[in-house]
Amino acid sequence: MATALIVLAAGMGTRMKSDLPKVLHQIAQAPMLVHAMRSGASLSPDHTVVVAGHGAEAVNKAAKAYDEAAQVVLQTEQLGTAHAVAQAAPALAGYEGDAIVLYGDTPFIRPETLEKMAQARASHDVVVLGFDATDPGRYGRLVMAGDTLERIVEFKDATKAERAITFCNSGVMAAPATLLFDLIAEVDNDNASGEYYLTDIIAIARARGLSATAVACDESETMGINSRAELAQAEAAFQARARSQAMDDGVTLAAPETVHFAHDTVVGRDTVIDQNVVFGPDVTIESGAHIRAFSHLEGCHVSRGAVVGPYARLRPGTELAEHTRVGNFVEIKNAIIDEGTKVNHLSYIGDAHLGEGSNIGAGTITCNYDGVMKHRTEVGKRVFIGSNTMLVAPVTLGDESMTASGSVITSDVPEGALALARARQENKPGLARKLFEMLKSKKAKRDKGAK
Repeated sequence: MATALIVLAAGMGTRMKSDLPKVLHQIAQAPMLVHAMRSGASLSPDHTVVVAGHGAEAVNKAAKAYDEAAQVVLQTEQLGTAHAVAQAAPALAGYEGDAIVLYGDTPFIRPETLEKMAQARASHDVVVLGFDATDPGRYGRLVMAGDTLERIVEFKDATKAERAITFCNSGVMAAPATLLFDLIAEVDNDNASGEYYLTDIIAIARARGLSATAVACDESETMGINSRAELAQAEAAFQARARSQAMDDGVTLAAPETVHFAHDTVVGRDTVIDQNVVFGPDVTIESGAHIRAFSHLEGCHVSRGAVVGPYARLRPGTELAEHTRVGNFVEIKNAIIDEGTKVNHLSYIGDAHLGEGSNIGAGTITCNYDGVMKHRTEVGKRVFIGSNTMLVAPVTLGDESMTASGSVITSDVPEGALALARARQENKPGLARKLFEMLKSKKAKRDKGAK
């Protein structure tokens, strides 16, 4: 069924106490808004319209970063949810498909739930997403008669009997786009808050003889986020689900509660993830890898059989081939590491390509930045880099070449050659004692003067 998304993202979120728009606060290293858009994207919508208000420029940037085709419209006054949805009407003028209203601060609606709503639309004019609330609190109540939704009553306007209802409104709603905007045109603000409620369209639709129903989902999907405490709860909920899903998919988590996933982390089966590992966005780990403790990965791809860490950092643009080794206190950025190559200790590899079967000694650094531009280092196959080597890019090391420990390599090294680039050692007999005596004397004079 042809579908358009309307994502409401205009709220200021005063309880967040932040200059950042509420929907841009992050869960699993992605804005709440992106989570909502991602859920809706499962329906392959023809259009995505984001209704922005507070911080509209930043909201527009985040929406476009996720979906370049998204349209962002402005709600200049916060007059209620019906008024917010109405701002999307010009963007969807003439559209004959359905419209589904989502909320940028309700990020956990599952794609399967939206699919259930789309299926229900085949037999009903308007479909609302509801949930059975453990504590109904101030949620709007769904007044049902069998499978027919008679009306939605806001808590402020509900009678005592209506407040006893536990089937509550999530706010998510689906209807033909033309019908949705037609119904909204009849909504007034004669209520306790003086706002234009989107929920009022149910009573209007029923008065016209149209059908309405409610689809139920788990309460956890409807979690709305209005404060920092709720944001932390949402992060914990996301991580709990992500860890459970990873283990169900055949991933070993040595200490699940210490592993933190990003919203888009992909991990293959039979991978082992040790304690205190953090994944940033855009990470793919193939099957059978081992991510050891206290490692941080973002924007990288790790192939089968690779071992990363402990205490390793993989930054964006890192590509590890099969059976590579990246060890303790190693940082890699924008680099391709070919099969079987080892970077085991205390090294920085940036803007580089390391050929297969090479060994990078402890303390090796690719000096890739000259203060203005980045430069690339090319290391061939089966190269041995001695410990504490500085590779001053741009530089190329041929296959099966070698560098002596402590070298500063500023020129290309031919295939099979040994490069030595360090000053000859010179020993000065007795000079160490003389220097220490001189320094101790200076310190004694300084301490005496301080008294």
